[in-house]
Amino acid sequence: MRTIVDLPIAELVPHGGRMRLLDRVLEADAETLLAEVTVREDSLFFVDGAVGGWVGIEYMAQAVAAWAGWHARLRGEVPKVGFLLGTRRYDCQRPVFRPGECLRIEVHRQFFADNGLGQFDCTITIGTETVATAALTVFEPPAGQVMRRSDTDG
Repeated sequence: MRTIVDLPIAELVPHGGRMRLLDRVLEADAETLLAEVTVREDSLFFVDGAVGGWVGIEYMAQAVAAWAGWHARLRGEVPKVGFLLGTRRYDCQRPVFRPGECLRIEVHRQFFADNGLGQFDCTITIGTETVATAALTVFEPPAGQVMRRSDTDG
């Protein structure tokens, strides 16, 4: 059974300023999270009267981050930075998201291993219409592992 989440998005997602794209988390449980964003003209990715459909991947990734952040808060920890490693089968039925549209982003954990690797099935709906789907692969460094630039240099 899902729990209503009554925490500001800033306490769940480590992104700051305009890069924090989600407005709120509605509910979550051990496997899923439901978040919402209303498309606004002041959005970082608002161009030529809309937000590109490709931004849906970032909405999904931030919903996964909110899921991880909510679980961190339940353990008495602060949300950590994670990484989007890739996506499979991103299918967006819309070229753009229009101002005023309320997008609901749902993520469902398929697995999350002890090494920090995880996969989530994600959907975006507007009203009752599913407008985007994808499977995201993510990585959250295990506790005590600090990522440095030199760790990612080739």
